Amino acid sequence: MSKLNELEQLFKEGKLSRREFIARVSALGLMAAVSRALLSTKAEAATPKKGGRVILGAAGGSTTDSMEPGTLAHTMPQTVSQCIRSQLVEINYKGEAVPELAESWEASPDAAIWTFKLRQGVEFHNGKTMDAEDVVYSFNEHRGPDTKSAAKGIVEPVKDIKADGKYTVIFTLAEGNADFPFIASDYHIPIIPKDTKGKEYEKGVGTGPFVLEAWEPGVRFFGKRNPNYFKEGRPYFDEVEIIGISDVNARTNALKTGQIHVMNRCEPKTFHLLERAPGVHALKLEGARHYTIPMLTTIKPYDNNDVRLGLKYAIDREQMVKQILQGYGYPGNDHPIPRINQFYAKELPQRKYDPDKAKFHLKKAGFLDHEFKLHAADAAFPGAIDASVLIQESAAKAGIKIKVVREPDDGYWENVWIKKEWVQCYWSGRATADWMFSTAYTADANWNDTLWKHDKFNQLVKAARAELDQKKRREMYVECQRIVKDEGATPVPAFAMQLSAASDKMGFENPAANWEFDGFRLAERWWFKS
Repeated sequence: MSKLNELEQLFKEGKLSRREFIARVSALGLMAAVSRALLSTKAEAATPKKGGRVILGAAGGSTTDSMEPGTLAHTMPQTVSQCIRSQLVEINYKGEAVPELAESWEASPDAAIWTFKLRQGVEFHNGKTMDAEDVVYSFNEHRGPDTKSAAKGIVEPVKDIKADGKYTVIFTLAEGNADFPFIASDYHIPIIPKDTKGKEYEKGVGTGPFVLEAWEPGVRFFGKRNPNYFKEGRPYFDEVEIIGISDVNARTNALKTGQIHVMNRCEPKTFHLLERAPGVHALKLEGARHYTIPMLTTIKPYDNNDVRLGLKYAIDREQMVKQILQGYGYPGNDHPIPRINQFYAKELPQRKYDPDKAKFHLKKAGFLDHEFKLHAADAAFPGAIDASVLIQESAAKAGIKIKVVREPDDGYWENVWIKKEWVQCYWSGRATADWMFSTAYTADANWNDTLWKHDKFNQLVKAARAELDQKKRREMYVECQRIVKDEGATPVPAFAMQLSAASDKMGFENPAANWEFDGFRLAERWWFKS
């Protein structure tokens, strides 16, 4: 019966369609044991219904958040942006790049020139018809030496963008990039009206499923259905409200009492209780989400690789997965590529907790007696404080002193991350290896949160991006992972399953795990069952 339980869980999480579920259970001869209620609930959920206001309780927001796309750094504004805007390309639940504002695309044989055909008749919320000039402008906002956009690193290879008529855009890259459609899906690069500047971003004019009615950064967003949305039949909800709730217990209570319909970042310690709670649908999805502990290499002693290696060996990853994630994840190997990625370096030996090696490297560096400060707040991820204490305890067994500095939740990302010498952090991950490395690890990446520079690594990332031979490309990415693991400044102790929960009144199918809240698109894709 354990196999049946496994299939039922996959079905509940939307990872199996109703047809696939029935076929697999029938093949095992277990249909008689399947709950009729399970099948009827899923069948009901598969029929979208219109109307209502959905309310999301979101962790990951700040009073300093902006609607300027290039600055989006937290889950709440990222989800808000996806409610009101659209990209050229969308990532579906299978992790595939599919057309959104683009109708189609094609590449030159060397993947250096990409031609995108746009949907016609798409309107912005202000009534303007979207055309190629808007696309050119939207991408150019993230290019050039003066831009502060977080997308700067991933669009830097673009040499030229030009409109070819009203509904065709041609991108010319410095070198081939087989992943370019994925880049065009980045939430930092929604298509906005040409000449949008400064405070006009806060008006939220886009082509998305909802029209912005109210926006208080870090506190509340409210939007109404876009009557001219270009995707037929969507969205299903009339209204969407997103409330910033940083405390996980407050989010959980709000869900249980019906004040919100969906919450993100459930507490792993109590997730098993949500799985059994009446009226609640608990979801766990494996994606690319991972926890990191970046060290600023511009601050001593983190410029010393022996110090970095010593601290990496001082982390008990198995204990972290067991105690912090409650088993909802797996140990990381000090690089950001998840095991679901086609280029995941499974051949690299898993780094394990080793007090002797930790002590050896710190002694070699001359910092065995140094007191390291680890800055943390649960704003980084649920359990970040507990994780820091666990690291403090495991390091102590190697004679390494770590002081845990508790920081305020509010303003953590502005005042601590990329400001203090060693901090707790999390990443949702990215759909491709190049995208992840170019966002946070190459020397010129806007979110290179260790300020680490490694010439060979930078050259490999660039070469792999242009390599069309998948075997050679994989070899390059394996070496990139090895370099980051052994010479980088980012311990990656664990990959975490995405834990969220929803009212059982919610209907949905095949939620995506590329970002939280169904790829930030929950308000467009979900519905009320009744």
